[in-house]
Amino acid sequence: MVKPSFCVIAQGSKEVLLGDSRYLYDSSHYLISTVELPRSSQVLEASQEKPYLSFRLELDPGLVSAVIADTDHTSLKDHADVNATDVSPLDANLQDAVLRMVRLLDTPAEAPVLMPLIAREIIYRLLIGDQGARLRFLATTGGYTPLIVRAVDLLRQEFDRPVRIEDLARELGMSVSGLHHHFKAVTAMSPLQFQKQIRLQEARRLMLSGDLDAASAAYRVGYNDASHFNREYKSLFGVSPMRDIQRLRREILEGAGG
Repeated sequence: MVKPSFCVIAQGSKEVLLGDSRYLYDSSHYLISTVELPRSSQVLEASQEKPYLSFRLELDPGLVSAVIADTDHTSLKDHADVNATDVSPLDANLQDAVLRMVRLLDTPAEAPVLMPLIAREIIYRLLIGDQGARLRFLATTGGYTPLIVRAVDLLRQEFDRPVRIEDLARELGMSVSGLHHHFKAVTAMSPLQFQKQIRLQEARRLMLSGDLDAASAAYRVGYNDASHFNREYKSLFGVSPMRDIQRLRREILEGAGG
């Protein structure tokens, strides 16, 4: 789960998987995400000589709203959905603002004063750029997107319980078909796909850090059928739960020099 963020790569490249959508970006592009969603990612280009280097700025809705109010960038399409994630070319002005923020690492005494100012500049440049509409939806109270954000929150809070789409749609004041359409337009997946990804990511975390076996982890996240859990886990991660956790632990040990 990644919070709403603005992401830039200084060196290397990365692929982000969100539902059935793929987003590839590198040092010439930036990625922005405005809804907290479960996603998988893979670094595609990195080496000891040229390691992967990246920058991420969490997008505070309150700060985004303040910059919108100060700059009068308030126009929105009526009742339009905006996909929560996308990639755009990184222009020189936005790149310059990011570099100035990163350089504050070398002058920590200046950071408390200058970092908030540069963060506002970055948000301003995003607002006037290709992804301005996406960023404005992070702060707006109009249109369908806030209802979808609420649906995301409800599914996250009760991911381990059975969900009836009819009940969720009724709570949001939407039709079932409307909920499916607008949820997928924003998140690139259906509500049930979203819940499944959260369940499987949490089961993976429990097996890796909590030392649970697959059956116990499956039950903990809401699966009553271990074989069904194994099939869905392999569909998402490519291998069975046991093989996946063994691989992850081996990579952790190798990364720690063990």
